Amino acid sequence: MINKQTIQEIFETVKVEEVIADFISLKKRGVNYIGSCPFHQEKTPSFTVSPAKGIYKCFGCGKAGNSVNFIMDHEQYSYPEALRYLARKYNIEIEEEEQTPDQLEAISETESLFNLSSYAQKYFSDILWENEEGQAIGLSYFRERAFSDAIIKKFQLGFSPDKPDVFTQHALSNGYQIKHLLKTGISVSGDNKPYDRFRGRVIFPIHNITGRVLGFGGRILRKDNNKAKYVNSPESDIYSKSKVLYGLYFAKNAIISKDNCFLVEGYTDVISLFQAGVENVVASSGTSLTTEQIKLIKRYTRNVTILYDGDPAGIKAAFRGIDMILEEGMNVRIVFFPEGEDPDSFARKNESDELKEFITKQAQDFVKFKTELLLKEAANDPIKKSESLNVIIQTIAIIQSNETRNIYIKECSEILDLQEKHLFNAVEKVRTQNHTKKIKQKIDVDETIPEIKDFSNILKDLQPEKDLSAQEKEIIRLLLNFGQKEIIFEYKDENKRDVLNPVVVAVYIASSLLDEEYKFSDPLYQLIFDEYVSGIEKGALPVDTFFINHENATISRLAIELFNFENQLSPNWFDKHKIEVPTELEVLKQSVESSVFSLLIKKVDQMITENQKELGKSSEEDVSTILTKHKKLLETRSELAKMLGNIIILK
Repeated sequence: MINKQTIQEIFETVKVEEVIADFISLKKRGVNYIGSCPFHQEKTPSFTVSPAKGIYKCFGCGKAGNSVNFIMDHEQYSYPEALRYLARKYNIEIEEEEQTPDQLEAISETESLFNLSSYAQKYFSDILWENEEGQAIGLSYFRERAFSDAIIKKFQLGFSPDKPDVFTQHALSNGYQIKHLLKTGISVSGDNKPYDRFRGRVIFPIHNITGRVLGFGGRILRKDNNKAKYVNSPESDIYSKSKVLYGLYFAKNAIISKDNCFLVEGYTDVISLFQAGVENVVASSGTSLTTEQIKLIKRYTRNVTILYDGDPAGIKAAFRGIDMILEEGMNVRIVFFPEGEDPDSFARKNESDELKEFITKQAQDFVKFKTELLLKEAANDPIKKSESLNVIIQTIAIIQSNETRNIYIKECSEILDLQEKHLFNAVEKVRTQNHTKKIKQKIDVDETIPEIKDFSNILKDLQPEKDLSAQEKEIIRLLLNFGQKEIIFEYKDENKRDVLNPVVVAVYIASSLLDEEYKFSDPLYQLIFDEYVSGIEKGALPVDTFFINHENATISRLAIELFNFENQLSPNWFDKHKIEVPTELEVLKQSVESSVFSLLIKKVDQMITENQKELGKSSEEDVSTILTKHKKLLETRSELAKMLGNIIILK
């Protein structure tokens, strides 16, 4: 178990914007950062990160938290696993207290698979560098491909001995369980006993975004027609090939800085390009490009350049995948290498500057390329030309941006020798059809319309709420965001001189509610309120991070949910609409006063309702007492409403 001092050091060291920038592209907006949410699909970025408060919040799906919460939610880590990840990132030495048997047993099955994969990677790398067979076969192969020792170590390449079960037995003898060996696919269940999947192969570890090993690719070096050239880890609880891009862990920062991602097919393509200085490169690892993989790239850039080693005709097989990229609102360019060359071989044969220059000059816009290719293939055949035109229209219709779509319509109309307006109309017709199809897919045709009698429950829900949750929540929100701020009260002294009296927000709220002996109905709200009261008594109010990083996860989540995010509207919004919107800080006094009085009024309303119920149950001798109480409650409410009305008028 990680001790409290280490946890505190982690929270004090980490920067939420740096942690999240490892997973998505963030852009500065005012005092905050904004990006596309990694937890749900969205066209307009609504994921906001506040460095000042150390938190994030998505205004689309509602996900919010601090650095630890983000790692837990994104990587499906437990709380301790997330802390260890952050400690590794910031080189913080972890001091742990001895774990109990119950705590050890609680380690997740997923974490066991990750631990085994990490162990296997280190084993394969050790064999490559320290074992005679590994050096003679594996290391020699990598060096023949001109991989430097530094790049071999960076990508954690390895070698698996050409023996049936040497790794399986080694892992078992070191305490790893056979069920985990089989689940990860590192070992395969044989007729008599399990054996090594990757025996006699060079190893390419496959990492997730945080650098943890998910699985492996293994390439056989000797010729054997009975064995596949490449073998990959099977699907498991930690590895899903459709959701992983090889090399993304190493490429993500370069993708962000270059605002472009090069997409290739194989492991060696990635490594050779990376070594040549083209670091913003990833591979689909031989699988057809998937929507999940495209969305991974989209987190970092909207620009993709696909590097192909085939002739133009070979690109047709990949048309669907590239259309999927366009459908995600991304831009696609394409580069063809000379005949007989692929990204790996071309990178090894040319200097870094020559490689970069070739890619830059050869990059073609995909939509334009596709139009020219199909037109060339159709030649003078009217039927093929009609079919090609339909394919082109379908592709242009996929493009999300109106401006980009119109540019392509203009360019393609010139290439196809068609009037621009005719092509525009055809594209819009397809877009309408696609939109209608999507709407129909969302409608559940089997859903029955409820009878009128079923609306009784809905009517109940529309009754005025009697609880105080909304008002209590607002009070706690004001405390968390503005508890240490001052509001100014004006009054005249005995000589009728104007006097300004500054009062700390937390002091005003606490004194107002304590005077009324108010108790929050929600115990979490009461706990936060009590912390402020305690802080006032000690002369040290709790700071933002006290609640954001609270050891009680529920309090932490609540605090993060209630914290304000500044600058949600861009400066252009104000210029466009010519509206001046006051900040909450500018009307803080009115907000605080009205919230306190609204809460007290709601509480009095609740007491009036309860008193009326008592009146119906009471005996004749108690009626007078209850009516007197009722009268006082109504007078109190009237006074509070009058004060609240004055505050609202001031606004």
